[in-house]
Amino acid sequence: MIKFGPSGNSERFYAEGHAHTEEAAAFVKENGLDCFEYSFGRGVHMTEQKAASIRAAFEKEGVEISVHAPYFINFANPDGEMAEKSYGYVLDSARMLRAMGGKRLVFHPATQGKDTRDAAVGRTADRLKTLRDAIYLNGLQDVMYCPETMGKLAQIGTVEEIAAFCAIDPIFTPCVDFGHVNAREQGSLKTARDYLDRIDCLLDRLGYERMKRFHVHFSKIQYGAKGELKHLTFADTVYGPAFEPLAEALWERKLEPYIVSESDGTQTDDAAAMKRIYESLRPSSV
Repeated sequence: MIKFGPSGNSERFYAEGHAHTEEAAAFVKENGLDCFEYSFGRGVHMTEQKAASIRAAFEKEGVEISVHAPYFINFANPDGEMAEKSYGYVLDSARMLRAMGGKRLVFHPATQGKDTRDAAVGRTADRLKTLRDAIYLNGLQDVMYCPETMGKLAQIGTVEEIAAFCAIDPIFTPCVDFGHVNAREQGSLKTARDYLDRIDCLLDRLGYERMKRFHVHFSKIQYGAKGELKHLTFADTVYGPAFEPLAEALWERKLEPYIVSESDGTQTDDAAAMKRIYESLRPSSV
C-alpha cells in the first residue's frame, strides 16, 4: 500500500494547540494519513530518550516515520575534511532514525560548486561508495538510504544521476522529489506520460523490486531560470506540478511508494488530498 504523510508539522498542527513531535503521530493518524518525515535539516540534535519517546508514540498509532538528514551534506565538496563531516551527518541520522523506529533516510547528494558537472558527479559517486562501506562497517545497512533529486541547476541530483548513485548498492533507493524535477526542468511534468518517462528511467536502471516502494517528495514549487525558488501549496495554480497524473502513473506501474508532502504550511492537508486523489482511481481501475 502507498503511504501518505507530511514533512514536519503543518500550521494547523500548531493552531490546534499541539507542540511536540510525539503528538504528530496521533495528528497524522486522525487526518487519515500513514507516515511522517522528521527533519534533521540543521543538524542531528536529539537525545536517545527523546528518540525513544517518539518511537513509542508512532508505534502506538501505527504511523511510519522517516528522517531527512542535514541539509548541508555535500559529497562533491573537494575538501576531504568536509566530506568526512557529510559521512558523519548520514551515519548520525541513521543511528537516530533507528532509535526512532524508522527505516528511511533522505539526503541531498551534493552541489556542483566550481567543478565541471562530470567532475562533481564523479566525486559524489566515489564518496557514496565510501559512505556505503562506512554504513556496512557500522552495521547500519538495515536502513534505506534515499539520495534525493534536486531542484536547482547548481545541485547534483537529476533523475539520471540519482539512478546511477542508487545503482552503486542496494542500500540506496531513490527519493524522487517531483516538485524538484518539475522546477529543474522548467515545468516539464504535465501528463502521466511525463511522469512515466522519469519513473521508467529509474525502473530500467534499478528494476521493479528496487523501485516498488521508492521514496517520494511532492509539492508545488515556484521556479526561475536556475530552478527551484520556493515551495508552495496545492492552492497554487501557476507553477505545479499536479498530482493527478502522478497518481495515474503510479497506478499504471503498480508502484507503492512512501509519499511525503512538502507543501509550505499545508503539508498535512495536501498529503490527505493526494491520498484522496490516488484512492479515487481505484473504482474506475478495477
